[in-house]
Amino acid sequence: MPDDDFSLFAEQMQGVRRIVVDQADIGKAKPNRAVQRVRRENAQQNIATITVDGLSDQFVIDVGAEDALYWARDGVQDSQLRRMKAGQIAFEGTLDLHGMSVEKARTILREFLTEALRLEVRCVRVTHGKAARLDGKKPMIKSHVNTWLRQHEKVLGFTSCMPKHGGTGAVYVLLKRHMMDGRDD
Repeated sequence: MPDDDFSLFAEQMQGVRRIVVDQADIGKAKPNRAVQRVRRENAQQNIATITVDGLSDQFVIDVGAEDALYWARDGVQDSQLRRMKAGQIAFEGTLDLHGMSVEKARTILREFLTEALRLEVRCVRVTHGKAARLDGKKPMIKSHVNTWLRQHEKVLGFTSCMPKHGGTGAVYVLLKRHMMDGRDD
């Protein structure tokens, strides 16, 4: 057995083939400028089409199909919502969200509330449905509407409707009017 380093190395290298590479690795490949330009343009278009409406889905309050909804912003008199629930405050507009996807329902609800506020409407009805599902899951649109209305700054409160107006499948929504600033709180 040889004891010099060259002999030991040659013995260990038996059967090994040399790799032939004729190109040097110069690091990361250069980016394709055309692809970058298209991505940049698409990103700018997407930013322009995103609507920040304050109606978030990060935390959705799940509610059951038959659960009655009732919520009031701080400072709103409970008697106002009791009167609304009893049908003593007439609703002046109505929106039906049955069969819509969550995203479409959010867009339509936002547009509906914007228009109602522009027209100085005091109370509206939003029909979300109960969506009693066979798979046991909670109703999606009802849960989202319950969450979104709490987030909208011009919604003073809401309550489930009387049975003749949809019962627990719809809500009366009390809105803050601009002309009457200070009188709704």
